[in-house]
Amino acid sequence: MHPDLPALIIVDMQRCMACAAAGTRNNPEAEDNIASLLRGWRACGAPAVHVRHISRDPASGFAPGQPGALFQPAFEPAPGEHVVEKNVPDAFVHSGLERWLRVRGIERLVVAGVSTNISVECSVRSAGNLGFSVTVAADATFAFARRDHAGAMRSADEVHAMSLANLDGEYAALASTRDILQGFVRSFG
Repeated sequence: MHPDLPALIIVDMQRCMACAAAGTRNNPEAEDNIASLLRGWRACGAPAVHVRHISRDPASGFAPGQPGALFQPAFEPAPGEHVVEKNVPDAFVHSGLERWLRVRGIERLVVAGVSTNISVECSVRSAGNLGFSVTVAADATFAFARRDHAGAMRSADEVHAMSLANLDGEYAALASTRDILQGFVRSFG
């Protein structure tokens, strides 16, 4: 594995995130974009990391043994791809992810997955704070509608946009799947 190759980090693409019970979401193209990124990484032999949330709450769709905790079929890890299990939103907390990346000399990350404002944002903030160069595939993430602190209902698009704004420049760069893949193929293809 060449250390100049960025690692693709796919966050929480599990079956329960595709259920209607997860709520009203934005960016229906996200899965196609994540799949495109994964195909590009695999074609170049670049490192892909699949992050899976395993809840401590037995009633959660992410609980061990629940069908919702399984990866969505399109995002099943291939042999040799690294799997990280977490039980908090941040993929770097108590998971060994930082060590796995450092041992391999990986300094650059591309992050995709769900949900933009929770696990993606938490993980990207940590990655940026740890000194990784991070790019968020803005069209390969999605969020769900939710109430803000004042009680106003915010659409999934608003939640997604605010979360990306929180990350942009401070913790990561934002880019489209198309631009990421064009740059990746130009550099490593």
